[in-house]
Amino acid sequence: MKYNNRNNPNKNIKVAKITILFIIISILVITVGNIVMQRFSNNTKTVQALDGNQNAKSESSDNQSKSETDSDELKSESNSEVENSAFVEKYLNQQMKGQRPDGADGKKVVYLTFDDGPSETVTPQILDILKKEDVHATFFLIGKYIDKDQASKDLVKREFDEGNAIGNHTYSHDYNYLYPNGKINLENCMSDFEKTNQSLKNILGQDFSTRAVRFPGGQMTWDKKDPSGAEAMDKALHDKDYHQIDWNSLSGDAEGAPKKAEQLKQEVIKTVANREKAIILMHDTYGKEETAKALPEVIEYLKGQGYEFKIIK
Repeated sequence: MKYNNRNNPNKNIKVAKITILFIIISILVITVGNIVMQRFSNNTKTVQALDGNQNAKSESSDNQSKSETDSDELKSESNSEVENSAFVEKYLNQQMKGQRPDGADGKKVVYLTFDDGPSETVTPQILDILKKEDVHATFFLIGKYIDKDQASKDLVKREFDEGNAIGNHTYSHDYNYLYPNGKINLENCMSDFEKTNQSLKNILGQDFSTRAVRFPGGQMTWDKKDPSGAEAMDKALHDKDYHQIDWNSLSGDAEGAPKKAEQLKQEVIKTVANREKAIILMHDTYGKEETAKALPEVIEYLKGQGYEFKIIK
């Protein structure tokens, strides 16, 4: 005869107890698991929040540090022979407005600059003198002269290889194209600067770039003649990290009647006038042999006055 559980109440009670115990244990496991998962989730969110705050603080600190560094670069010149072009631009702008430049610190620095090259006649002489005197200069080059022939390209490379700085002086140097009707043509100017920049890259490598640019005639002229155009031009240049470099001293080798070497030297002495930061305009294009003749005595005078020589990049 088959054994029937219904006839064994004690066993039924035992089975019921086991079932209830299993259910209770399952509920406890599920409950504890949910609590653990919830705490883990909260801890993860807290860690992520802390990491996010830390990253935000770090990024904010980095941005602040960069901002402070950029600001410091504009307030004082670097300690090396290479000068920040943004510093020189701001210094000249403030000086021309009759303000005390932020970078005025009593330290005498001179920046020799040569426009309108390269030329196969004068530029080699200038480079020989600079090398002999152990000083460097900044050459603001015209693109069409860079591309003139291989000899001109070799001169650009020599300027660079010997430690001089290369600046951009437009491609055409054509006033009618750059300033039609006496107004700055932003598109034409930027096109000329970019074209010269590419010519320089073709010689010095695609990684080469110069931040220093100079307008034919200088931008100071257009600040008065076409202030709105000059302002728009400044913004376009700064958007590409170009900085416009004028001058506050000159030899006079492109003004008035041709001058002899002694006259050029005297003009430098007069216009430097014991300036704290002297940016001297000279030229190394064709026909400027007297500039080359004057250069050794100009350098000798500046050294005697206690000037440190720097280049602009």
